[in-house]
Amino acid sequence: MDEVRTTCCIVGAGPAGVMLGFLLARAGVQVSVLEKHKDFFRDFRGDTVHPSTMQLMKELGMLGDFLVQPHEKVETLGGVYGGYAFRVGDLRSLPIDTPYIALMPQWDFLNFLSGKAKAYPEFTLCMEHEATGLIERDGRVCGVAVQTPAGERRFVADLVIACDGRHSIMRKSAALPLKEIGVPIDVLWFRLSKTEDDPVRGVMGNINYGKMLILIERSDYFQAGLIIRKGGLAEIQQQGLPAFRQTLRQVVPALGDRVEEINSWDQVKLLTVQVNRLLRWWMPGLLCIGDAAHAMSPVGGVGINLAIQDAVAAANVLAGALREKRSTDSLLAAVQKRRTFPTRGTQRMQVTVHKGLQTIFQHTGAMRPPLLLKTIVNLPGLKRLLARAVGMGLRREHVRTPDVHRG
Repeated sequence: MDEVRTTCCIVGAGPAGVMLGFLLARAGVQVSVLEKHKDFFRDFRGDTVHPSTMQLMKELGMLGDFLVQPHEKVETLGGVYGGYAFRVGDLRSLPIDTPYIALMPQWDFLNFLSGKAKAYPEFTLCMEHEATGLIERDGRVCGVAVQTPAGERRFVADLVIACDGRHSIMRKSAALPLKEIGVPIDVLWFRLSKTEDDPVRGVMGNINYGKMLILIERSDYFQAGLIIRKGGLAEIQQQGLPAFRQTLRQVVPALGDRVEEINSWDQVKLLTVQVNRLLRWWMPGLLCIGDAAHAMSPVGGVGINLAIQDAVAAANVLAGALREKRSTDSLLAAVQKRRTFPTRGTQRMQVTVHKGLQTIFQHTGAMRPPLLLKTIVNLPGLKRLLARAVGMGLRREHVRTPDVHRG
């Protein structure tokens, strides 16, 4: 069996894995990033790059290069409740260089970031390398078993970091304890065309007739998400596509005949929403971060950016010890401690929103905005507060690792 020796083996080349690999290689750590797919192309993935992430790009001296990549800007967050239009967040109030959310296909973002990482000789990206299990010795993780088109390989490493998502094979292999938090919703994602005179700008949640339809403005289309009851897809499909299209038209009448663009259930992708977190993110030789440590709801679109913040925190804590070939076992708990507050706080906010969505499902007819909604959305300072919570997160990380190749 082919065996590869590396200092740090990262499983999963999503935003957290590639960012962490980049930061470690930049700091002089030999790192191998494993990705089971042959490319980054997957539709209906998180495409939001929040201000907190773009500020990291500035700290790394890459913001200018990043901003020339094709993207759209979201400056405001709002909705329409039974015909009442409101705004809950204005990102333009953030006192930073990029006071907006950048909408960029995740494959473009990952190609950009991995391209920067490949400039460092310590960075290796291994595509079509599917990690199938952990290698343990004397109660400690010491590597990963990997299936490749050429056969099985073993990556032996001082530290394995799991960034392989909410269905993490590494987490399952380690049998780390997981706390599940009940979620009452799922999301159906699809696309609809956009016209120049559409009233929707940025991100808008449209609420009426017991439904919520999210429209995210892209260059020439809307990325649309219909919030449904958990496990409700089979019932919706049984009612048929005409009923589904009528629901969309009912919630957002301005869509008109564009709903007829949905002519097959193959165009509608189910996101099974999960909210959970590990009680312990690590064991000797292994650390989980990002969705592998805490699955987030799509509420606020913050999952990607929370994972990237995890990656920065992990690099800050671990890079020196990895570079100097010192044991990292005593440092892994520090990463979890650093990232526990923003994880729990964000999940609490998402659960609160979920409870509000459950009340929407109770309606069947035309809805009127409650007085409480009108009162809350007009509270002084609310738009700034929510803009900061969504755009910057509850604990912003800064790059503390050096670029050992400079100077």
